[in-house]
Amino acid sequence: MLEAVQILKDSQGEARFAVLDFQEYLSVKNLLSSTEQLEDYLDYLHIQQVKRRTVKKWSLAEVKQELGFE
Repeated sequence: MLEAVQILKDSQGEARFAVLDFQEYLSVKNLLSSTEQLEDYLDYLHIQQVKRRTVKKWSLAEVKQELGFE
């Protein structure tokens, strides 16, 4: 969502406006008007952030060993 957005800046280089495809605008408008959809999207964004923070991937054997099951 919002991958193809053009940012218009003022004379000081500050972002002032965003130009986006009308279909994307309608999608964003629909998302923001539905509490349930917005909650789902925010959950999705949170999960993506957590995934990026998680550095170590544990194998099943490592987890079992760490928990003392083996």
